[in-house]
Amino acid sequence: MRLPGARGAALVDWTSGLALGAVGESPGGDQETAAVEAAELARLAAEQHAFAPDDYDEHDDHDEGGNDDGADPPVEDLIISNRDSYHVLRFVRTSFDSSVCLHLWLARTEGNLALARIRLGEMAGRLVLG
Repeated sequence: MRLPGARGAALVDWTSGLALGAVGESPGGDQETAAVEAAELARLAAEQHAFAPDDYDEHDDHDEGGNDDGADPPVEDLIISNRDSYHVLRFVRTSFDSSVCLHLWLARTEGNLALARIRLGEMAGRLVLG
């Protein structure tokens, strides 16, 4: 991924906490621990109705034509900030019942949070999971 300030990224299954793939550095120096912690945060946000859109129906995975087009995750992304970095978790839409998100670790001084969100959205859209 070519993104200014990107320190590391991972594709995480937020049900199991497994990193399906990773590149770059890892927060805390351990990819497995970072994946588990990102999964816990993603699961917390995704399973709480307070964070879903008002019209969200977790069982509605069909478009108006009745085609199975995949369910939209209830949350698009999460942003955590600290003194020196951002963590952005972008939920990935799939054509099956899955729980996958992209976790980006972005240096605060070199990174651009808006650009990171745009690029993660594009990347999530290009992933073929299903």
